[in-house]
Amino acid sequence: MPKPRKALVSLDATPYYHCVSRCVRRAFLCGEDAQSGKSHEHRRQWIEARMKALAAVFAIDLCAYAVMSNHYHVVLHVDRARAEGWGEKEVIRRWRELFTGHPLVQRHLAGETLLQAELALVHELVALWRSRLGDISWFMRCLNESIARGANEEDQCTGRFWEGRFKCQALLDEKALAACLAYVDLNPVRAGMAETPETSHHTSVRERIRAALATGLTQPAHLLPFVGNPRQAMPKGLPFRLEDYLELVDWTGRILREDKCGAIPASLPPILERLDIDPRHWVYMTRHFESRFKGLVGAAYRLRAACQALGYRRTPNLAVCRELLS
Repeated sequence: MPKPRKALVSLDATPYYHCVSRCVRRAFLCGEDAQSGKSHEHRRQWIEARMKALAAVFAIDLCAYAVMSNHYHVVLHVDRARAEGWGEKEVIRRWRELFTGHPLVQRHLAGETLLQAELALVHELVALWRSRLGDISWFMRCLNESIARGANEEDQCTGRFWEGRFKCQALLDEKALAACLAYVDLNPVRAGMAETPETSHHTSVRERIRAALATGLTQPAHLLPFVGNPRQAMPKGLPFRLEDYLELVDWTGRILREDKCGAIPASLPPILERLDIDPRHWVYMTRHFESRFKGLVGAAYRLRAACQALGYRRTPNLAVCRELLS
């Protein structure tokens, strides 16, 4: 039985999460349907644009994404400190970009004098909205509901667009994060939809490469930047160098395209050495990350600590995490 979100998301364990949503019956509702001949490719742009719009409102950063024909992947970073630092007016402003809001809050913003009980309710609502603006479930709800409504209106039909609730994996350490980022960015290459990462439409890696080529390693504003290897006084961002990551994705993509599972080139990207990842394990993970790992992903000791904090009776994924990530 699937675990509830509160048993999978623990910001004390990690702020990084990989989420996946699939179309109902896994139909090509965001791509070109070979049976009906209809093309819904434009909906991939809907999803990409909505992700970026929500990231500007929520205290949640986009790390990576890939929008496919019948599903999408997104890696999110929850910035709890940013949400806690917002004032009441900022929380209200952000929430009202998505929803109308409570009439009492509108009266409060208009400068009307409220009773003590009414003012207390306003403070409670703001606290609730602040929590929701840092909540992955609310981010995914606002994303999926918007796309489903638009697609149903376009198709003049009703019913489900997504097959169910989104799948979520917690990324507990750098190894899991790096493997998941590459797994997401290389989705179109694995699926045969693109030859190279830079030609993979509707992916974060394509955006990063285009920005780097155009402006000399400048990074897209709506994506969480790469800030280099972990160190003291580290700025907010992904704990890798952009050049190292792009080299790693290019190296991995070449192996995936040529289908040489057993042939690992002698010249390994330096990032694999720093993370102490066996190259054969790396290639396997970037092919099977979603299917091989369930729920929590990380080194064995991080996995045990997270499961203990979440109150699990056993430690799922322990054998595979010990084999591939420890």
